[in-house]
Amino acid sequence: MTDTTTLERTDQSATTILEHWVGGGAWAGTSERTGSVFNPALGTVQKSVRFASTADVGTAVDVASEAWAGWRDASIAKRQTVMFAFRELLNARKGELAEILTREHGKVLSDALGEIARGMEVVEFACGLGHLTKGAYSENVSTGIDVYSLRQPLGVVGIISPFNFPAMVPLWFFSIALAAGNAVILKPSEKDPTAANWMAALLKEAGLPDGVLNVVHGDKEAVDALLEHPDVRAISFVGSTPIAKYVYETATSHGKRVQALGGAKNHMLILPDADLDLAADAAVNAGFGSAGERCMAISVVLAVDTIADEFVQKVSERMATLRTGDGMRGCDMGPLITGQHRDKVTSYLDIADADGASVVVDGRDVEIDGDPNGFWLGPTLIDNVPTTSAVYQDEIFGPVLSVVRVQGYEDGLGIINSSLYGNGTAIFTNDGGAARRFQREVQVGMIGINVPIPVPVAYHSFGGWKASLFGDAKAYGPHGFDFFTAEKAVTSRWLDPSHGGLNLGFPQHD
Repeated sequence: MTDTTTLERTDQSATTILEHWVGGGAWAGTSERTGSVFNPALGTVQKSVRFASTADVGTAVDVASEAWAGWRDASIAKRQTVMFAFRELLNARKGELAEILTREHGKVLSDALGEIARGMEVVEFACGLGHLTKGAYSENVSTGIDVYSLRQPLGVVGIISPFNFPAMVPLWFFSIALAAGNAVILKPSEKDPTAANWMAALLKEAGLPDGVLNVVHGDKEAVDALLEHPDVRAISFVGSTPIAKYVYETATSHGKRVQALGGAKNHMLILPDADLDLAADAAVNAGFGSAGERCMAISVVLAVDTIADEFVQKVSERMATLRTGDGMRGCDMGPLITGQHRDKVTSYLDIADADGASVVVDGRDVEIDGDPNGFWLGPTLIDNVPTTSAVYQDEIFGPVLSVVRVQGYEDGLGIINSSLYGNGTAIFTNDGGAARRFQREVQVGMIGINVPIPVPVAYHSFGGWKASLFGDAKAYGPHGFDFFTAEKAVTSRWLDPSHGGLNLGFPQHD
């Protein structure tokens, strides 16, 4: 069994400190800096987490480099064995991981289990590494000459993951990176870091050699150390657009391959012929799941004028049935990650009033099923939001659903295509022609047709357009194996082999 107590230690003041995971075990490093990890449902500090120095990151990279020398030469069969074992262990113990997510992030248990399930899809995809890392072969391109390609691992790669999906996003990246034969340095969010250590320990139990996956905790110092270290070959990142842009520019200037997924402002366009009950259900689910703290949340509904009033009424009725509270109590929606973030999200309600929008449902008035000191904001609905308002333009990253009224399809499409972001979008309609036109004309990377959160399955790739993605490679799927491998093309010519004599026996391996 994976004992998470081995990932932490308790100092003399009885404060639990989560250490780094380097070389197959907990490691304190040299830095004395730490950060606080809260339980958002209680509003209290539950532990501290060690913050790595630049030198600590360098040590982790050295450990990973040494371990990679053996892992890159491990057979495909060996790597598959580890990935299959990890998948089985993760499936068997997902309840334990879900509780860690709920206590540190705040999302309800059912949502945490859903996050793990979507991450496991990529683990399962990565188990097919034998097929996914195959090269191509062309025989006799010229007389006696053949050309073939090889896909080989990059080396040590860095992963910088966000607070909103502390299990799923690392699983998206390290599953494929490890399967392809790389060594990994994972820097999780310092707000909810325990899941990273827990998964590292599970990988060790699955048979991953020590040092092939390492976890360093910290803040900007640790991030910059990864971006600038000469032995880190590639960086995978998910976070806000300003930080994604910084990661991309800094890492590429140091010669690294980068995939940096940024922020979003996802729109749902509802046409007059849509099933409004289905659309209202979808808007509530996509707007308030995980307290709106996800880059694929629907944060803007573009409702055609003729059905807007009815739609807002249906959404309001559904919102009244939601239970906001402690994720361990079977509620529908939990708290926000920190008090500071809750206050920032709440500030947009005052902006809405000032900009002439209508706050239909005010999440500040919600009755909580939980500790009053938690970082609470209930589901919030704002109607008649001007596109000039910061409520529309900013990525709020909270349980705030904005309704922008439009005249029709052309008006809605123009608003979406004018957005800075291009991550996800959805159209709700029963008109196949309109849906087909939308998927062709909209300038967004992931599109749902009567599906509010169009996150692709693991054998496709995840990523947006415009300011939602920096770099050429999306996450997981075919892009994932392309990103974490380098291709070689070999041109060869051999003399005809001499005759080896007769041998009618079954071929033998030496």
